[in-house]
Amino acid sequence: MNAIEMMNEEHRYITRMLKVVRKISFRILNGEDVNYDDFDSIIDFISNYADGHHHKKEEDILFNKMIEHIGEIAEKFVKQGMLVEHDFGRLYMRDLEQALVRLKAGDEEAKLDVISNAISYTHLLERHIDKEDRVIYKFAQRELNEEVLNLIDKECREYEANNLQEKDRCISVLEKLERKYI
Repeated sequence: MNAIEMMNEEHRYITRMLKVVRKISFRILNGEDVNYDDFDSIIDFISNYADGHHHKKEEDILFNKMIEHIGEIAEKFVKQGMLVEHDFGRLYMRDLEQALVRLKAGDEEAKLDVISNAISYTHLLERHIDKEDRVIYKFAQRELNEEVLNLIDKECREYEANNLQEKDRCISVLEKLERKYI
């Protein structure tokens, strides 16, 4: 499996978590109590798998090589598109965490912020993943030479090998939540 295929596969795991986030948000909308432990698990997965494991490979390996070897157009795609969207995702997660703290402290209106940040994150990531899968990754494969693509593959495989235990832990968190909500 090459690096792009690996990142596409990671997108499928992230998309599965987005479905869980939507289901748990819908339950809150329908008056169910907020399960703080499950939200902690969701945030853990997003922080450590989507943002940590996956975005680390994109930001530190793929995107850097695209900027270095393709130039200005890749730099615009990356810096004015992909990285901005990664930062928006991080903002939604921080705001979600703050809303959960407020809700836990008794601020019932914070449920609006829990739902809105959770759903905003899902919408952002659905569009972001589609853009990366259909445009950015294909652009990289088309524009980068074989030597650079091989280097990206090598660096991503090394990263993967050094972080396999954390990846497996996160996927286990996802599967547990799917059994409960999907």
